[in-house]
Amino acid sequence: MQKNTPPRSTIRLTRRGRIALVATGAVVVGTAVAVPLLTLAPEEDGRPTTLVIPEGWRASQVYAAVDKALALPAGSTKKALAKAALKLPNDAEGNPEGYLFPATYPLQEKATPEKLLALMVDTANEKFNGAPIAAGAQRNAMNVYQAVTIASIVQAEAATRADMGKVARVIFNRLERGMPLQMDSTLNYALNRSTLRTTASDTRIDSPYNSYQRMGLPPTPIDNPGEEAMRAAVNPPPGDWLYFVTVRPGDTRFTADYREHTRNVAEFNAHQKSRGERP
Repeated sequence: MQKNTPPRSTIRLTRRGRIALVATGAVVVGTAVAVPLLTLAPEEDGRPTTLVIPEGWRASQVYAAVDKALALPAGSTKKALAKAALKLPNDAEGNPEGYLFPATYPLQEKATPEKLLALMVDTANEKFNGAPIAAGAQRNAMNVYQAVTIASIVQAEAATRADMGKVARVIFNRLERGMPLQMDSTLNYALNRSTLRTTASDTRIDSPYNSYQRMGLPPTPIDNPGEEAMRAAVNPPPGDWLYFVTVRPGDTRFTADYREHTRNVAEFNAHQKSRGERP
């Protein structure tokens, strides 16, 4: 079992479970982040009656969706945060990231940004603060907010729902060994982008969300995770994995052996090259 992480200049974890090697200035470029489209169910008169918030949306995307659904000027929902009186945990310090629970919400005739945001946060609290999430968090010696933060990374990194538990275990294993998480999903959050074009210089940015330079979890969740990601975060399967790479769609490989992992990465690079994608 690998106990120590290789030098930061040689390994990085990327979104959707990919790990890329940074060597002699070359960086493997990940795929574009898939951003779900806003879903509004219209009445006969064209006015939407429901708003669907997909799993993994960031707070900024939720704000924009609410603005659109309520036909408000851009930025209205974000401004409404100050008077929304959201029931967030103290650790959140007023930031609802992670607690805008993905679900389908009714749009009442007198809907306001404050009411919609409060409904999302209340739904999150109902889901997170009862069993089995709260109990699972306690069993893993963390609070619910930390569990939501891990779940948000799992939501961003896992290629499939089946991979979520293993990704969560990688996070736990790295934290327990004092290894940096080195997740590109946290870099993307810091850089406010949705397309992966990660470079070596990106990994050196000065941000509390830079999980290459900072140890431990990021200060807040990086998106709003769904129930599957939350369950994975509090009840990951046993395993000694420290690395994972999606060689091709449907083929994500987890390992504790760095040499095995480098072979998997080489296969990933060869597959990307055969498809004519930039290495």
